[in-house]
Amino acid sequence: MKNVSILSLKEGYKKKEFSPVDITKMYLDRIHQSQDLNAYITVTDDIALKQAEIAEKKYIANEATGILEGIPLSYKDNLNTKGIRTTSGSKIDEDFIPDDDADIVHTLQREGAIQLGKVNMHEFAFGITSNNPFYGSVKNPWNKEYAPGGSSGGSGAAVAAKLGLASIGTDTAGSIRIPAASCGVIGLKPTHGLIKAGGVKHISWTLDHIGPLTQTMDDLAIILEAMTGGQYTSSLKEDIRGIRIGVPKNYFNEGIEENTARLYHKALQDLESLGAVLIEIDIPFSSEDLALSFGIGIAEAGFVHEKSIVSTLDSFGLDVKASLEHSHAITALDYIKALKRKAQLTEQFEQLFEQVDVLATPTTPITPQGIGEEMVEVNGVTDSVFNTMIRIPAVFDLTGQPAISIPCGLADNGLPVGLQLAAANHNEKILIHAGYAYEQAFLKTFYDKRNNLI
Repeated sequence: MKNVSILSLKEGYKKKEFSPVDITKMYLDRIHQSQDLNAYITVTDDIALKQAEIAEKKYIANEATGILEGIPLSYKDNLNTKGIRTTSGSKIDEDFIPDDDADIVHTLQREGAIQLGKVNMHEFAFGITSNNPFYGSVKNPWNKEYAPGGSSGGSGAAVAAKLGLASIGTDTAGSIRIPAASCGVIGLKPTHGLIKAGGVKHISWTLDHIGPLTQTMDDLAIILEAMTGGQYTSSLKEDIRGIRIGVPKNYFNEGIEENTARLYHKALQDLESLGAVLIEIDIPFSSEDLALSFGIGIAEAGFVHEKSIVSTLDSFGLDVKASLEHSHAITALDYIKALKRKAQLTEQFEQLFEQVDVLATPTTPITPQGIGEEMVEVNGVTDSVFNTMIRIPAVFDLTGQPAISIPCGLADNGLPVGLQLAAANHNEKILIHAGYAYEQAFLKTFYDKRNNLI
């Protein structure tokens, strides 16, 4: 299972060294042998093998034209899949079987992707631990006593443990990047609206994003091409001399635990050693601004779940129930004010990205916490794990700019730490360029350790 990538699989298929059926069976076997991770809610063995057989015939006939032809991956369980139950990690939707695929599922299956199944998640994507009361807690492959992050925790765990080559998740306040950082993989939250969101069980249409989690930067670039029809693999370049990297003077560098801060500053030094230019920069954001994302998200979630709040409120998990009960308290005036400030912040960050090409921050202020832990102390300050983990990544859900998390090492407790890179709207290419250069120069040893997880 070492050094498997989209390109290596496709090359092996073409040379008849192995087949899509062989590879799909291998991944399905790994999934069933790793049930203790609780990464999957539904494994679609029969569908995956049928899709693999179709891909195999295409390779035999030299008609394999899809970008992801024969590539096995998974989908977060809030993405609709035709004829396959889509629970959103909830009791309420435990028997929901969609009539159609989500837009992104349709797009990737059209490109030949093989669907291994639906991965576990925090209920209705409302949290960042993936401690699910109905389908069980997802476990972190680096240490099964710890959470994998969330809400796309099943995606992060599945990719890290090689239970699929990639996974498609959603991100409202960091829900792709938090599990990517927690599980030591790569996760991209693209520009808001870049990827069609039809057929997704939203928290907030204003804040929600769809994006990939992958093992490597080249896989991410290829999958993003399949998702969007754009050209991203040309940005896989190792020369970043002259790229301006913003180093925050405030907000993003506050309240960071010692291990995370150490590895973050080491990553900045590494980027500078590659020829990047580090520029200190003021950040136009505060804790008061972060509260706006709560107001927008909870207000819109109250609308999305309006019928269930009235009819089946007690069927929600306790944390989700508490959030939804609060939704009615948000006034129309508060909601409109938050949207106005959101637009202002987006413009202010666009102006910031005229001064620098990329902004570099820790992905999260802390490493993953133990399963079931809800509070954490950082530098003498105690807060909820939720508030602490989202404080950095949620900024770019509010502003909409693209942001990626890539591994930058292991903390003293043996758990991964993530480096977040953000850029101007629709400038995913610079993130891929900078991330790839960093990966190629500094992540080989980390990847070797990740390959030996399971």
